[in-house]
Amino acid sequence: MTRALRRPVFLIGLVITLALFAVALLSLVWTPFPPTRMQIVQRLKAPLESGLFGTDQFGRDVASMLMVGAWNSLSTSVLAVFIGASVGTAVGVIVAMRRGLLELVVMRGCDIVFAVPPILSAMMLGAFIGSGRFTAIIAIAVFMVPVFARLTLSAALQIWTRDYVTAAIGMGRPKARITLAHVLPNISNQIIVQVTIQLGLAILTEAGLSFLGLGMPPPAPTWGRMLADSQTFLGQAPWLALMPGLAIALAVLGLNMLGDGLRDLLDPRDNS
Repeated sequence: MTRALRRPVFLIGLVITLALFAVALLSLVWTPFPPTRMQIVQRLKAPLESGLFGTDQFGRDVASMLMVGAWNSLSTSVLAVFIGASVGTAVGVIVAMRRGLLELVVMRGCDIVFAVPPILSAMMLGAFIGSGRFTAIIAIAVFMVPVFARLTLSAALQIWTRDYVTAAIGMGRPKARITLAHVLPNISNQIIVQVTIQLGLAILTEAGLSFLGLGMPPPAPTWGRMLADSQTFLGQAPWLALMPGLAIALAVLGLNMLGDGLRDLLDPRDNS
């Protein structure tokens, strides 16, 4: 705790991230106005003239839409990263146990996945199963798998060279048991840090997918769609683009700062 208090980057990132999650959870039980309620007579009202952040072209409250958009973005991104991290970590530790041809095949597979960005994956998936939250989750998760697979493999291979692991092998313990008892606990810190950083990237990707119409279908508010809908009204109502843009930037900044702070905090070589 004392080490954490001496790291302003970690503290700022933690505060921003906790505030983001708090707003997202609050939107499940309360918003200033119904986020999908249209009031044409209140359309394009400036911030504080009608609601905290004004209204959009349909008279919907921007603040309420931002709150619900936070939940939609976070729930999609968290689920996608969880799937990607779980599958990628499992693949990484299995490859570290087996090595050989399996390692070559998996690494080349990771290269192929990296060559196809998640937005393009979502477009291809959308052509087969249609756009929506499921498409966005799968597209982001698929891109996350090789990230965690490579990280886990690299970290696990280092653990397999340690003396206590060599001793465990010499005692005849199964590799699966060694992985669970020694490898995973010693690489968990790196995985946690990577999850935090990739969550910020997932939010940015989800916003991009929503901007292109590949995310959650309307009328569900999302930050990306709010940005897309605001393009026509940039001169007349710039706050329609400013508010969701700031929300995305703040969320990504907070998660990146939290990840950087966790990396320093969990570094066993840092005793400060």
